[in-house]
Parts: sequence; C-alpha cells; structure tokens
Amino acid sequence: MKLIFVGADHEVTGSCHYLEAGGRHILVDCGMEQGVNVFENVPLPVDEGLIDYVLLTHAHIDHTGLLPLLYAKGFRGQVYATEATADLCSIMLRDCAHIQMMEAEWKNRKAKRTESLAAVEPLYTMEDAEGIIKRIIPCHYDTEVKICDEMTIRFTDIGHLLGSASIEVWLTEDGHTKKIVFSGDVGNKNQPLLRNPIHTKEADYVVMESTYGDRLHAAENPDYVHELAAILKETFDRGGNVVIPSFAVGRTQEMLYFLRKIKVAGLVKGHENFPVYVDSPLAVEATEIFQENRMECFAGDALEMVQEGINPISFPGLKLSITSEESKEINFIDTPKVILSASGMCEAGRIRHHLKHNLWRPECTILFVGYQAVGTLGRAIVDGVDEVKLFGESIQVRAEIKKLAGMSGHADKNGLIDWICGFEEKPRKVFVVHGEDSVCAGFAECLKIEYGQRTCAPYSGTVFDLLSGKLEYEAMPVPVKKKAKGALSTVYARLLAAAQRLLNLVKRLDGMPNKDMGKFADQINSLCDKWER
Repeated sequence: MKLIFVGADHEVTGSCHYLEAGGRHILVDCGMEQGVNVFENVPLPVDEGLIDYVLLTHAHIDHTGLLPLLYAKGFRGQVYATEATADLCSIMLRDCAHIQMMEAEWKNRKAKRTESLAAVEPLYTMEDAEGIIKRIIPCHYDTEVKICDEMTIRFTDIGHLLGSASIEVWLTEDGHTKKIVFSGDVGNKNQPLLRNPIHTKEADYVVMESTYGDRLHAAENPDYVHELAAILKETFDRGGNVVIPSFAVGRTQEMLYFLRKIKVAGLVKGHENFPVYVDSPLAVEATEIFQENRMECFAGDALEMVQEGINPISFPGLKLSITSEESKEINFIDTPKVILSASGMCEAGRIRHHLKHNLWRPECTILFVGYQAVGTLGRAIVDGVDEVKLFGESIQVRAEIKKLAGMSGHADKNGLIDWICGFEEKPRKVFVVHGEDSVCAGFAECLKIEYGQRTCAPYSGTVFDLLSGKLEYEAMPVPVKKKAKGALSTVYARLLAAAQRLLNLVKRLDGMPNKDMGKFADQINSLCDKWER
C-alpha cells in the first residue's frame, strides 16, 4: 500500500498523487502545470493504461487539465468527482482541448513562414476530452462510495470552488485498512457564494495544500462591494474601462454577485447604468452550471436570494459575449464599462486582446482579483513591469494596476491551520504539498513546531508506505531542464502510447480461451503486415 507524490510538490500547479493498494492503481487529480515549472515531476509509476481510477478534488485545470492526455495514452478506467465538478469538467476540458488545438494551429501557421520551426501537434484533441468526460462518474457530497474491494471514498465540501471537495479514501490490503485524506484546495471562509470548508474528523494520513501557507488575507471580513464600487467610480470618472482578468469558473461568478449588489444599491454615482461584459464562452457556460447547482452549493445571502426566486449573479446591463465578433466589438464601444474576461492569469484567451486595447490607456484600470502564478503575464503586470508583449507587439503599461486584496478562493495560513486542527486526533503524518518551494517547507515547519503535527514536505518522486508508516524513498529536488531539440513529436509519442496500451491489454488477456487469443494475435499480425509493406 503506497502513496507516491507526482505533481504540485514544492510547486503550486500540476496536482497529481498516486495510490496503490491490493494491485489497484489510483490517481488523485491529474493537473496541468501553469506558470513557471521549477522542478521536474517524476513520470507516473505505471503506464496510463494500467490506472484503474482517478479521484478529482475539483475542476480547476491545474487539477484536471491532463485528464484528456491520460485518456490519449490509454487510460480507460473511471473518474470519480462530485456532481458539480463533473458538470464543470464537461465544459472546462473541452475548452482546454480547444485552446490546445488553436495554439497548435497558430504555431503551425507561424512555422510555415519560418523554415527553422518544426510543425507541432496539440497536447491532446477534442476527441480525447470527449473520451475522458464520458468516464466521469458523479457522486453526492457526504456519501460513502465503495469503488472496489480495495477502496471506499467520500467527498466533503471544502468551499474552494463549486463542487470542490476534500476526499476521504479508505484503502484495504491484506486485511489492513488505512484512511488517507486529500484536502484538495481549501476554500476561503465567508465567500459570497460558497459554503465554508467542512472539517473531517479523523485520518491516518493527510495530504494538504499550502498555497497561501505563508500569508494572511488582508482583512477577516473585507468590504469588496464598496472597494470595487470606488474603483469603478474613479475609473469611469476618467472615462476609462475596468478590465478584470478573471477565472471563468468561480471568480467570474463571484464578481457578478458583487456587481449586482453595487447596481442594486446604486453605489457608482453618476454611472448607475454602467454596462458589464462577460467576454468568455466558458464563463457563460460555467455561470449556467452555477445556477443548476445553486441549491446544493450556495450559502449565506446568495442562497437566501435563490430561495426568494432572485438570481444573485444576473442584473440589468449584463452583456454576454459568445462569438469572436461580439468580443471584438467591445473595444470599439466608447462607454466606460467593466470587462470580465479569461484567463485569470492572462496566459491565454480573450483577456489578452482586452489588455492590448486597454493597458496603454492611463484612464483605464486593470483589476486583478485572483492568484497570479510566478512566470505568468498577470504576475508580471502585478509586479510592476513597464512593458509587455502581446501578439508580437510591445505594449506600454500605463493603465492603473489594482488588486482586490484578499480576494481569493484559497484559505490563508490561518484558514489552513484551522482545517488541519479540525481533526479530533492528530494524523500519523501530514504531507504538505501545492505551495511554492519555500512556502511548503515553511508551512510544514510551522505545523510541526507550533501545533505538534508530524509533517513532511515531499518532493516529486517520494514514496511512502502507508502500512508501515515509513518513507520508502525520499526524493530530492530536480530542477527543470530545458527540452533538447529533436525531442519526440507529440504524434509519435501518441503512437508509442497506443503501442503500450496494446501491450498492457495483451498482458491482461492471460487465461482467455485459446481460440480468442489466437484470433486477437492474427488481428495484431495483420495490422503489422499492413504497415510493414
């Protein structure tokens, strides 16, 4: 019975953990790395085609974004998630596949103009996204689900995103059962739409995030509504736009809730009828999913509004941009306005076009309302860069750059401590992951010295034996190396993955009737003969 750390170890994105019990191979999250990649991640301990199950903490791409690639490489198991996470993954993974395909197409157009550039293939395709989505099994909160003889799970609302959960996992091997809890991303308290994180009572082992393990949010109960209203009035009085890079799922819906309250109360004097543009097809679809799951996931004032028949994230003057033509028209409208657009870290999507049109204008405001990972365009702008490059053009940063301090879906240091101290008895070991290098180490040390927790901040590749409670292998950090020229093409890598999947299937057929095995062997040989001619 083993736990192996694969991704988001001393790093914030690319979450992925591997479990093995009784011959079952399990992943908890399968996320994409975003921003600067500091350390190399070890490959999965087994071939993708041998993975039996994937458990998802929530739908954000840094926890789910490589699921289609897992499918492309042969995974045909089952993916378990909460109902809202399943709904969100159905749109987010398609969107991610679309971005992969569009970026590959753009790079290939560029390659045709430059002989030194080789053609590229997308990391995965829409067919891969569709394939993995069909394998997702929705689960209710607070319900034990027996996956197989070796594993039972339960999802508990962790308040980070619609459908987000910590996951309790009971593993059984040779008559011994151990319980391990994965925190997922612990939510901030008193958020406008979602419930506060719910504590778990007991666990043998805990794997917990530490994104904000070195800082506190600005205020316990910040007044975002009046702070946002003041920013809007100052900007509109100058004749400028307020551009908000916002994660399409989660943060956009929270901002709509605040903007509705501002409009209802008439807080932007002289500009009461200001228009708000949501320029993201994904955000529009996500908002519909928020509405569908509002009774199970909403809390506080938002839930009360829903119960009274009021839509808490809709209001007069809200305009939804779906097509690229509608998106382009926004920047030719002179009226001061709010533009909510993805991606939240400014790495892709329509927000980059809006930055190109507004960053150089001193009357405008770029308002950041979420975490900006190191190495992203959003982080560079927040850190005060004077110039950025967008679509091959240098753009001066003259707009006012603002942040809504403490506006985060992540718990701060106190929130994380509150969650881990919610266990009735201290776990045998607490593994601290999903934080920048120094933050992981520092937060683990804090829990150990100040709260008596038995902590460890593992690097990718660390192996822990859950039965003996001992480290089987303690990995050391391996800095990322630049990829050598002439690396395998994506298409050839997919071909090798397909061959490996075939081999894995053959190994599983031992014991099949000889007649069927002979027929399958003839089919394989026929395929080989076709391509060897």
